Amino acid sequence: MNTKLEIAFFILSAFIAFFFILGIIWVIVTEKRLKRFFLGKKAKDLEETIAILETEIGKLNKAKEEIEKNITSINSKLKKSIRGLETIRFNPFRDQGSNQSFAIGMLNEEGDGLVISSLYSRERMSIFAKPIKKGNSEYELTTEEREALKKAEVK
Repeated sequence: MNTKLEIAFFILSAFIAFFFILGIIWVIVTEKRLKRFFLGKKAKDLEETIAILETEIGKLNKAKEEIEKNITSINSKLKKSIRGLETIRFNPFRDQGSNQSFAIGMLNEEGDGLVISSLYSRERMSIFAKPIKKGNSEYELTTEEREALKKAEVK
């Protein structure tokens, strides 16, 4: 009976020794991995690394907010800038000259802008500018001016 008890004790001791050695190997491997993890060029430990990351994240958030403000400002300015531009050349006097006259339509996204037109004849050249609000002018527009404005509309 003693021999069975001794064999069982031996097997149990072998399992305990095996798991003990396995535990020691696991601790050594984990320790090496942690040392490698905590090594850094600038930071000596994890707390310093976290503090640096927190500072950098704060800087990124401030930069993001500033960029968003700039984008909003740029978009509002862009809506008011001339975005549509079209030139129409024409001959207002069929019996003389050629297509030396023109109409230029300039509009922003809101339909505001101006139309500049020039009438050319052999004796003189006249230039006209008419303001445009919401796609319309308080002054009468010629067919060519209306065509230039229609083609200059921002879509």
